Amino acid sequence: MCKSDCKRLLQKPDRVNPENYTFTIFETRYGTCRRTHYEPPWGNASIIGVAGSSGSGKTSLAMAIVASLNLPWVVILSMDSFYKPLTPEQSAAAFRNEFDFDSPDAIDFDILVERLKDIKSGKVAEVPIYSFQKHARLPKTTTIYSPHVLILEGIFALHDPRVLDLLDLKIFAEADADLCLSRRLVRDVKERGRDIEGCIKQWFGFVKPNFYKYVAPQREIADLIIPRGIENKVAITMVSNQVRQTLRSKSLQHQTELRRLGKIAEDSPLSENAIVLKQTNQVKGMHTLLLNPTTSREDFLFYFDRMVALLIETAVDFLPFAPRQVTTPQGTTYQGLKKDAEVSAVVVLRGGSAFETGLRRTIPDCRTGRVLIQTNYRTGEPELHFRALPTNIAEHGLVLVLDPQFSTGAAALMAVRVLVDHGVPENKIVFVTYTAGRVGVNRVLSAFPDIKIVIARLGNDEEARWVETKYLGC
Repeated sequence: MCKSDCKRLLQKPDRVNPENYTFTIFETRYGTCRRTHYEPPWGNASIIGVAGSSGSGKTSLAMAIVASLNLPWVVILSMDSFYKPLTPEQSAAAFRNEFDFDSPDAIDFDILVERLKDIKSGKVAEVPIYSFQKHARLPKTTTIYSPHVLILEGIFALHDPRVLDLLDLKIFAEADADLCLSRRLVRDVKERGRDIEGCIKQWFGFVKPNFYKYVAPQREIADLIIPRGIENKVAITMVSNQVRQTLRSKSLQHQTELRRLGKIAEDSPLSENAIVLKQTNQVKGMHTLLLNPTTSREDFLFYFDRMVALLIETAVDFLPFAPRQVTTPQGTTYQGLKKDAEVSAVVVLRGGSAFETGLRRTIPDCRTGRVLIQTNYRTGEPELHFRALPTNIAEHGLVLVLDPQFSTGAAALMAVRVLVDHGVPENKIVFVTYTAGRVGVNRVLSAFPDIKIVIARLGNDEEARWVETKYLGC
């Protein structure tokens, strides 16, 4: 297969033209609104399938491609995780090296296809963990989220038609049979706790016959056949270059999408879900101190924490409350309210850490998570580098997203999308910020119109970030 064919297979078609961009129209009590679609860079992920005989070097080949790229958004998924749970009889046979793990019937293709569809659509995928020492699927899972490119490797990566429909590039790793046997012996003895006699018994009883029956036919449908595995530097370089081209294409598409949302935001009035603090004399006085560059850092910290407390108190008004009756010290009854759901917060690093003191003063027991979103200085595109969300965040009654400042709203869009992908309903998300640009606010609310944004001050759309630098002192 030639290099141009590989390039054609990996490249994605262009997005719709901005002039032909579509909206979802819906009614509110304030009139007609429109929801625009926002797709992050990991939406419509590219999936590469790598098949081949057991011991042919599939995993090493996939790792060599990832190492060549040296990027955090390319992930390897092994089909070994998708072996079916065994019955007691099958488990006993497995310990006697008499169970056929090299048949397609041993793979749970239904769950594999479901997880690949989740990854393809940008959702969270919970991948099972299989223990070869116990010959059982473990109760815990591994989470895969936000890969731009996924490499699926396994002996049957090109076997199931449903999997083939999801693949953007199909690779077959080819190696000499004697080399495959030696590699399998080393791997199974060192990594899977097996003995040499059992490995040889499995090789001649199941692996070799099934190769000719099930694995070898996949060679005919592969787009690219790579002999010699990681020794084939030319093939690794070619695939790596095409993955880079795919990532560049995704980056350009994402930038186009952000510009499109910005154009929509410029033409729209401030949304009803953008709640600006009432500019009382107290609030104006604190703004005066916070915006004055001559204010000492000690005073800035004190008044900023006070401002954050006001913002958090305003945001918590959206938390569900239930009626509650209490008896006062005077013996009378009071009909009040009590918190009816759990509230949690997600800090957008690094700036969001400036909100944590004010958050703890207002909600001492609030559970917090973190996401690290950094802007690429070359493209201006936000990039998700890290996430650690509270357990069962989708079940919480209110989720606060804390970031002291945003202008374009690109990072805010990504932070909200992360929560939505993890099952948090939009109407339970409140973005809390000290200062924000009007276009950035509308950009976020045009894509996620059901969230709320609580703002202390509407600033300039082009205002550079300064709050965290002043607060953190660096």
